[in-house]
Amino acid sequence: MKIMVAIKRVVDYAVKIRVKPDKSGVETKNVKMSMNPFCEIALEEALRIKEAGLASEVVAVSMGSAQCVDTLRTSLAMGADRAIHVESMSDRLYPLNVAKLLKALVDVENPGLLILGKQAIDDDCNQTGQMVAGLLKWPQGTFASKVVLDKEKQTATVDREVDGGIETLSLDLPAIITTDLRLNQPRYATLPNIMKAKSKPIKKVTPEELNVQIRSDLDVVEVSEPPKRKAGVILSSVDELIGKLKNEARVI
Repeated sequence: MKIMVAIKRVVDYAVKIRVKPDKSGVETKNVKMSMNPFCEIALEEALRIKEAGLASEVVAVSMGSAQCVDTLRTSLAMGADRAIHVESMSDRLYPLNVAKLLKALVDVENPGLLILGKQAIDDDCNQTGQMVAGLLKWPQGTFASKVVLDKEKQTATVDREVDGGIETLSLDLPAIITTDLRLNQPRYATLPNIMKAKSKPIKKVTPEELNVQIRSDLDVVEVSEPPKRKAGVILSSVDELIGKLKNEARVI
């Protein structure tokens, strides 16, 4: 079985986000970029499945500018067998566009499992996995905290985190799985593997070659920083606290 993993290049989680002066978006020039943390978890799970003998190949996929190749090299250094870069200079790769591109790649590659992070830390959309499942008409297990494959039955058992606890699903393969934080701890890419990754193949394709038209279904009106928190105050009595909660905060 082949496993395809979607990888997104985002602003590194440790970087302090700065909004552009014209409020059109977030500043990305001269900013450290890295693999989306949830995508790292998705890739790690695919690698573990392969190492358990339940898959024959792990293919990493990323979409966007030429800089995405660096992120794909990281995925290859972690252990992916090969990578595909859908090169697009458009800044409008919103979830539906990405879902259509992934569907087109699935039609070409024919994987038995597609694993994605549950969301990207830049837009927090949490939509792509569900949209791909809808386009492919595949079963889906979102927010996965545990994944168990049965090679003979061709099924996947997924524990997913919900508000009330853990929900367990049984999915017929092929299927879509989106990963949550507690699924695993991603490995680090070692120096020997980083060197080996330089010789692993990265296939380049364009949306036009996949017969997918990139168009915006969303318009960004404005991006702004959240308001700064006001300094706390020390109150002298419970009555004063109740008065502020009632008259200023209006929570009682």
